[in-house]
Amino acid sequence: MAKKKRYLTATLPDGYVKTIGPTAVPFTHYWRIVAHLGGGRTEVFWGHAKSLREAAGKRAATAEAAKQRGWERYDFEVVELVETSG
Repeated sequence: MAKKKRYLTATLPDGYVKTIGPTAVPFTHYWRIVAHLGGGRTEVFWGHAKSLREAAGKRAATAEAAKQRGWERYDFEVVELVETSG
């Protein structure tokens, strides 16, 4: 039997809404990195994870990436995904 496909939505504190799907993968959390490059420029990286622990684990890698790439600073956020109707 095929797995049920569903849509998942993340709402970040700044009001940004990201919907992924349809997917049968049991994602539970969405993460976003906003890298401040200098001169008012930013770059955004994002992804989804199957657990809060997996998503939060990106923080250490982000710190290393910031050093390697010379980012002025970065914002790292993790929010829970909510199943929606799409």
